[in-house]
Amino acid sequence: MSEEREIMTWDLFGRGSRELAQAIADSGYEPDMILAIARGGLLPAGALGYALAVKNIYTMNVEFYTGVDERREVPLILPPVPDFQLVKQAKVLIVDDVADTGGTLKVVQEFCAGKVAEVRAACLYEKSHSVVKCEYVWKHTDQWINFPWSDKDPIVKRVGIVKDA
Repeated sequence: MSEEREIMTWDLFGRGSRELAQAIADSGYEPDMILAIARGGLLPAGALGYALAVKNIYTMNVEFYTGVDERREVPLILPPVPDFQLVKQAKVLIVDDVADTGGTLKVVQEFCAGKVAEVRAACLYEKSHSVVKCEYVWKHTDQWINFPWSDKDPIVKRVGIVKDA
């Protein structure tokens, strides 16, 4: 992996999330709900929720990355798992910070398939080798990305928890 990195600042996050929201709005897509992939997708999903006037935001926890460019063999959906019984007719926008391998997004898309009316995906960054091509992407890069919410070591150390990159 190259040592060169994409650096996202808080200001750049504000601009990028707003431009991503504008692209979604310009496409005519009006999601009924946003499904944030935790943890990286939480802040982008919140920003998109405000910009697109969508208050119905679900979260889904998927564990894949264990370090910088280190990951599990396959993404693992962690409990609690969303129950879409009451939103079967919903148009869902899945949101994550980055489509790197695309493995996490693919697992979430497959989980949603047949449970809701329509699913589209949005991310701030998408890499060329991602197996999922999001309908909405702010920027394409093949560099590792330092996000402002995860570029520093945790304040507390937890036993058995691997530091995310």
